[in-house]
Amino acid sequence: MNRRNIFMCCLFVIVFNGAFVSAAEKQKKYEASWESLKQYDCPEWFRDAKFGIYFHWGVYSVPAFGYEWYPRLMFMKGSNVYKHHLKTYGHPSEFGYSDFVPMFKAEKFNPDEWAELFVKAGARFAGPVAEHHDGFSMWASKASPWNVGNMSPKRDITAELKESISKRGLKFITTFHHARHLQRYSDSLYDDSSVDEVDFWFHWDSHYPFIKGMPTTSDDPQLKLLYGNIPEEEWLEKIWFAKLKEVIDNYQPDIIWFDSWLDMIPKEYRKKFVAYYFNEAQKWEKSVVVVRKQDDLPLEMSVEDLEKSRKKDIGDRAWMTDETISTGSWCYTKDLELKPAADIIHVLADIVSKNGILLLNISPMANGEIPEDQKAVLTLFLFLIVPP
Repeated sequence: MNRRNIFMCCLFVIVFNGAFVSAAEKQKKYEASWESLKQYDCPEWFRDAKFGIYFHWGVYSVPAFGYEWYPRLMFMKGSNVYKHHLKTYGHPSEFGYSDFVPMFKAEKFNPDEWAELFVKAGARFAGPVAEHHDGFSMWASKASPWNVGNMSPKRDITAELKESISKRGLKFITTFHHARHLQRYSDSLYDDSSVDEVDFWFHWDSHYPFIKGMPTTSDDPQLKLLYGNIPEEEWLEKIWFAKLKEVIDNYQPDIIWFDSWLDMIPKEYRKKFVAYYFNEAQKWEKSVVVVRKQDDLPLEMSVEDLEKSRKKDIGDRAWMTDETISTGSWCYTKDLELKPAADIIHVLADIVSKNGILLLNISPMANGEIPEDQKAVLTLFLFLIVPP
């Protein structure tokens, strides 16, 4: 065999082997173990994204008072939210959180207008708080009747947002805060009739306090699902994991972000979720990202989020800060005050200079409108980033 033929054979082997490895890499299946999951790398598109927008918008937007923890505080005697609820709607034992659901109509919600605003603001990814601590899903869920498809506004909000955001070339994020939803104190019944005030830290690891006579302790099967009063093993499989799986299967999010308290979910379920997400993403031929707070998932396969905080030095890997457009509540309230656009620009510049990404929260009204003052901040936000 002459030298030319030997060279061509070697070249063929190298090319074939490279193609084989590439195909094998695409077929890699992640197992539900840290060792396997740590082989995943954060994609470059996320490192380059720098800025995204999400929004606290749901049933908790209806009362437009206090902040997004209204569903918890409305049951806690002595709190300002409790006093407001008593005066405005009546006693929470008679007017529970479920009674706000028909009032969440989203009648002015226009996903295309929202997506256009996000593009104008310079966002590279956007999406909803898919579920907050309150147990109400912002997509058409089969895991629980408490969702926007089954109840008011009877629209698949997440599907509409996915379509409008994706067709404009933005990546799609869904965020989950439902690790607090499980009622972890159902064996610790509390009667608040003998006290003037329920301590803020009472039943801290559950969003809804388990208080005698309140809907949070109801035996009604539907209300038990809303307030998280089901056995933990059943809740983990049929609520916590099932809801994540639904969103992955139905909307193929590019980013899934978790709020605090993920550490209360057993490690087996955290591993199970990540493995499922990564394996499904391979089928879609997409690179996806998981973002978490604290040390709830290993950094080798997730991105660290610092709520309303920043690093003092340049990070050696991608990281994120979630910050809100207002000075107070993350959801819409009637007295919401906004930060100046220049202040948000300063935060963005500092974060980006240290290898970070900003996830900015806005606060739509219950009817689906984004208030004009918030639109103005986002418009000025772009003007300050890219002057004419």
